[in-house]
Amino acid sequence: MTERCAICGCQLHRTKDTYARPTVEGRSHATSHHYVAERFFGRSTNRRGTKTEGMFPACPWGHEGESVVFCYECQEELVHNPVLLPEDVARFAELVKQRGLSEEMKSESREPIAGRVALFHEVIARGLASLSNKSGESNG
Repeated sequence: MTERCAICGCQLHRTKDTYARPTVEGRSHATSHHYVAERFFGRSTNRRGTKTEGMFPACPWGHEGESVVFCYECQEELVHNPVLLPEDVARFAELVKQRGLSEEMKSESREPIAGRVALFHEVIARGLASLSNKSGESNG
C-alpha cells in the first residue's frame, strides 16, 4: 500500500538519512503529526517521561493522541510556519481581546493560552468553511 501525504497527496517514503534533505526524497519523506500537540496535555516526545502542567485537562476536540502523516514540506514548511502578516496579527489580537483572552501580566493559570489556542483553531475552521462554501458556490 502506498503511503500518501494527508494534505498534498504526494507519495511518501521512509528512506533512511533522507529526511529534510533539499531533494525530492527529502521533501517527500513521511513525518507524523499530532492533530493536537502533545505539549498541550503536558507531554513531550522530546522529553519522554517528563510531565509538565498542560493547558488542557482533556482534548476539547476529541482527538488527543491521534496523528496523521504528512510529507516533510507540508509538515515543516506549511503547518509549522503559518504566514501571519502584521494585519493578521492585529486582527487576531483584537479577537483575543474581545474574547477576554489577553493578558497584561502572566499568571499561574494556563486558561488564557488554552483559550487563544482554541480561538486560533476556530479562526482556521471558520476560514476553511468559508472558502469551502465559496468554492462550492462558484462551481454550482
